[in-house]
Amino acid sequence: MSGSRVTIRPIRREDYDDVRRITRGAYLQAGYFTDDSHPYMAVLSDVEHRAQHAEVWVAERDGTVVGSVALTFAGQRYTDIAVEGELEFRMLAVDPAVQRGGVGRAMVERVIEHARTLPGIEAVSLTSGSDMVRAHKLYESLGFVRVPERDWEVPNEDILLWVFRLAL
Repeated sequence: MSGSRVTIRPIRREDYDDVRRITRGAYLQAGYFTDDSHPYMAVLSDVEHRAQHAEVWVAERDGTVVGSVALTFAGQRYTDIAVEGELEFRMLAVDPAVQRGGVGRAMVERVIEHARTLPGIEAVSLTSGSDMVRAHKLYESLGFVRVPERDWEVPNEDILLWVFRLAL
């Protein structure tokens, strides 16, 4: 499966269950949460809401959905940190069964490519948990840089989120 081409496309209703399973699985396997009881797991599981309020893409390999990502802009409901002129991507998740096979990289590269076509968009931004070391390496390899002055803590949690930005 790792040699197959990855296709990035907009989510369809029939993808929702796959995206829900993949997103939950990716966050749990990475150890960001110990079980389904964390309140953010409910947010990650609500693919219907995400698709209604953000642009959601899936990564498909050999006809199987293997990843997803949400795109949002300043002032929109799913935006955490994007300011005017930035496209923010969130909830990037790759099926644990195919991680380290280039799917995450392909999705981020497609987001960057898309951002470059959008009038008024000068940068891509994202938030990542301070402990998400593998993700940080991916973002940095694609030219993203930390913006520590924009880091923030999740309210009522002991979680520090780092901001990364790529100027286009």
